[in-house]
Amino acid sequence: MKPETLLSVIIPAHKQARTITGDLKHIHQVLRQSPLPFEIIVVIDGSLDSTYKKAKKFAQNKKNVTTHLLKTNQGKGHAVRYGFTKAKGDLVAFIDAGREIDPNSLSLAIEHLNWYKADVIIGSKRHLASKVNYPLERRILSFGYQKLVKLLFGLKLTDTQVGLKLFKRQVLKKVLPRLVVKRYAFDIEMLAVAHSLGFTRIYETPIKISFKADQLTDAATLKTISSMLYETIAVFYRLKILRYYS
Repeated sequence: MKPETLLSVIIPAHKQARTITGDLKHIHQVLRQSPLPFEIIVVIDGSLDSTYKKAKKFAQNKKNVTTHLLKTNQGKGHAVRYGFTKAKGDLVAFIDAGREIDPNSLSLAIEHLNWYKADVIIGSKRHLASKVNYPLERRILSFGYQKLVKLLFGLKLTDTQVGLKLFKRQVLKKVLPRLVVKRYAFDIEMLAVAHSLGFTRIYETPIKISFKADQLTDAATLKTISSMLYETIAVFYRLKILRYYS
């Protein structure tokens, strides 16, 4: 990796007023230890609380941190894609806000990108070196969903849903204009489309992730599960039946 290679890191956030300042401080500190120049692009998905105000305050006097507010909540997928359009880096990553994922995993993802000469690196809870504190209910749901993904798309991956992914810029240039999903299944859409376009060097990296009781979202609700399944089937239909993405 050339030392002048710019790394762009997208941080989507929705109702994260409680943690956003700490999130940004931690991620910024980790990236400062990297040999690569970097930029942080914070995308606030909906002006529902003080998340944007706190993120903008953190970004003051930091030339490599920008904040963007999407006034209407449209989903994490939309926020990440918006961030991608603002990224200038040769490498572009995104990591969830909320301090569930250790940002040091970003450095490891970059190392894995070099080792494997990869197109895409994704965080995986099931990597043998991952350190995971994860509720049993969500482990079961995640395991079932990954079995479905493997059946539908044939991707040789153990986990597609972790909120940490790293892309080479040329991958995003081909993939971004084709994406449709704004919410739950945007991860699998990105990976399935990238793979279908010939970017098959997709590898997993270990992560450190810790879910606490007060951090759990609505990810396990019936409505969310139904929406996730619907969007995943829709991606399969567009990819395999309509050939929309090609």
